[in-house]
Amino acid sequence: MLEYLDFGGNKFHGEILPSLLQCRALQTLNISFNEFRGSIPYEIGILSTLQYLHLYDNDFTGSIPYEIGNSSALEYLFLGSNILTGTIPYSIGSLSNLKELNIGINNLHGQIPESIFNLSMLQRLSFVYNNISGNLPSSLANGLPDLEGLYLGGNRLSGEIPGCISNFSKLIVLELGHNSFSGRVPMNLGNLQNLQLLNFIGNQLTNDPSMLELDFLISLINCRQLKQIRIDGNSFDGMLPRSLGNFSASIEAFTADFCGIKGIIPNEIGNISNLIELGIGGNELTGTIPDTLGQLTKVQMLTLNDNKLQGSIHVNLCNLVNLYHLDLGNNHLSRQLPNCLGNLTSLRELNLSYNSLTFTIPSTLWTNTDIQIMDLSYNLFNGSLAPEIGSVNGMRELYLSRNQFSGEIPSTIGQLQSLVNLTLSNNRLHGPIPESLGDLIALQYLDLSKNNLYGEIPSSLEKLKELVYFNVSFNELSGEIPNGGPFKNLTAFFFVGNSKLCGSSQYKVMPCKGNATSSSMKTRVLKYILPSIALVIILAIILVYLMRRRNRNTLLPTQSTFSITVKRISYYEVLNATNNFDEENLIGIGSIGANKSFDTECHILCNIRHRNLVKVITSCSNLDLKALVLEYMPNENLNKWLSSSNHFLNIVQRLEIMIDVACALEYLHHGCPSPIAHCDLKPSNILLDEDMVAHIADFGIAKLFTEDQRISLTKTLGTIGYIAPEYGSTGLISTMADVYSFGIMLMETFTKMKPTDDKFVGEFTMRRWVFESFPNAITQIVDVDLVNAVENNVRAEESCFRSIMGLALECTADLPEERLAMKDVLTRLKKIKTEFC
Repeated sequence: MLEYLDFGGNKFHGEILPSLLQCRALQTLNISFNEFRGSIPYEIGILSTLQYLHLYDNDFTGSIPYEIGNSSALEYLFLGSNILTGTIPYSIGSLSNLKELNIGINNLHGQIPESIFNLSMLQRLSFVYNNISGNLPSSLANGLPDLEGLYLGGNRLSGEIPGCISNFSKLIVLELGHNSFSGRVPMNLGNLQNLQLLNFIGNQLTNDPSMLELDFLISLINCRQLKQIRIDGNSFDGMLPRSLGNFSASIEAFTADFCGIKGIIPNEIGNISNLIELGIGGNELTGTIPDTLGQLTKVQMLTLNDNKLQGSIHVNLCNLVNLYHLDLGNNHLSRQLPNCLGNLTSLRELNLSYNSLTFTIPSTLWTNTDIQIMDLSYNLFNGSLAPEIGSVNGMRELYLSRNQFSGEIPSTIGQLQSLVNLTLSNNRLHGPIPESLGDLIALQYLDLSKNNLYGEIPSSLEKLKELVYFNVSFNELSGEIPNGGPFKNLTAFFFVGNSKLCGSSQYKVMPCKGNATSSSMKTRVLKYILPSIALVIILAIILVYLMRRRNRNTLLPTQSTFSITVKRISYYEVLNATNNFDEENLIGIGSIGANKSFDTECHILCNIRHRNLVKVITSCSNLDLKALVLEYMPNENLNKWLSSSNHFLNIVQRLEIMIDVACALEYLHHGCPSPIAHCDLKPSNILLDEDMVAHIADFGIAKLFTEDQRISLTKTLGTIGYIAPEYGSTGLISTMADVYSFGIMLMETFTKMKPTDDKFVGEFTMRRWVFESFPNAITQIVDVDLVNAVENNVRAEESCFRSIMGLALECTADLPEERLAMKDVLTRLKKIKTEFC
């Protein structure tokens, strides 16, 4: 008799076969993570011996059958992540052996049946992200003595949180966020001795109006296992209690943003020694930033923005050596920045905007070469911008507008190759716009308006293909406005207030007037000289071609037949450079036909340019050798860093590398005249330069799409483990195949596990391995070195890893049309990096 049936983690679709319901002895039925649809058959109630029913993450519709309550032996019921509608059947309350009930992420409505709260063996209850409404009954905790996890977030539950919830003596997680709960938070939550996570985010909870302090926080001091307190987005009207400093040393996160908190930040908050995240922005806090915050040496995220804090930024904040994100924006802070702020080498995001900070920017601030986002706008900073600004290699966004900066824009700013946004508007800057700004190849937003800049707009800016916003209005610029590259799409708005500018009529400036001699000379050059030169060149090419064709058998075969650049290299130079092709210099061996691979790669690389694609210096081709000479990458490839015990990448570096790869793929898929699929994406094809910037290489089997967005293949290409399933099943590939490979590589980058590892046998793939650990056990599969490093350096939030692996799973959906487009993948990765790293 069949007792155990597991079809989980496949791509099965259709409806549940009626024959399955004839297996009366069945104890375990797992068809999770598939594409089953239709309704859940009511006959499932016939399976009286069924203990484990796992229908999670399919496309089931309709309501939950009432007859499911007849499966009296059920211990685990997982119906989450489907499209179920209707109400929760009262009959589920009859499943007296039930230990875990998960019906989250559906479209269920109505109230929670009271019968469910009588399930005495229930340990975990999840109804998250439905449309469940109503109040929680006062009898809630009378029949759930073993409950460890209560997940009700993302619904429309209302009313007060009943005080009897404190009777759940074994409760570890209380998740009631994003509902409509109102009234006071129960004062007896301190009875929950095992509580580790408390989430009340996004409700309408209030404080006792007769109390000055948030008194419910005082009761939580008794919860000695508590790690996270999240109460953001409520309507508390009170002060933080001084007793906050008596919280358990286990507290790692306290977030209370936009809660209506008043008064000062108590000095005692510095006693929460293991705090990793402190968020109390968007409140009505007054007074100064307490010096004692400098005691929180493990803090990675500190947000005090949008308050009414005054005084200076104390040097004690420089003790926060692990600080990654600091947001003090929109307060009343004044005086000079401490010089030691530049010593925070872990700092990546700094927001000090909308304050009254004065004096010059300390030069030490530019010594943190890895800072990525810096917002100092809307302050009173003065002086000139230091040339050292160009040393901040990791800078992506720099906002310095609305200050009193003077002097010239340093030319070294052109060294910020990663810069995407740059605003210098509303200052007192003078002098010319540096030509070096044309080197900012990633720049999308540039605002230089309302300064005293003069001279011409550099034509080098025409190279900025990513530029979509360029504002130089209200300066003293002169000369012709460039009309190439991004300037084609700019309007007159961006150039007003410069009376000496001239150019195209679209800019609404005066036409440029050259002198007669110059105009006549241009006419003669265009009409007579250039055609003559062109004719001579054509004749010379024909003559050389005929001579080479006649004597090709006597010439040395050392000239390149494919000229990517002007520079050429001979066969003997390649031979010497590789020490006669010594194996010590061998990076890898391919399996594709040499001529076809070489021609494909030449054709593709000749037509693409991007900072995250490998650059071709030249080529060398003869009867015995076809070689592309690529830009030297001193840090080798990603595979080396993931497979070697002598190399280590932290979470930020890994994210940045994958963002670089995603940027390149987004360009190939969406930024080229015709989409290009790389077809062999894997860590060994990701090269790393001296700054650990990633570059995609090896376009030997890349495919250029023309009319159709898919190509039919007669044989499978790519590398086992990274190949999308449609390669073998349908013979069709598209850019979505790269997305699949990217998802696998994303998993490998953060787990250090290869998709070809011996543990992945048959249907147990890398994707399924990640799937089965997602979301609650995700830290168990993350690279152990990464986890250990994070714990020693203040442990990063598990939600970061969940977001990364969740994205990887979406990229590796079995059907191409269900995967994310690469531009959406890039957006998600940047959001993850901004939120968690």
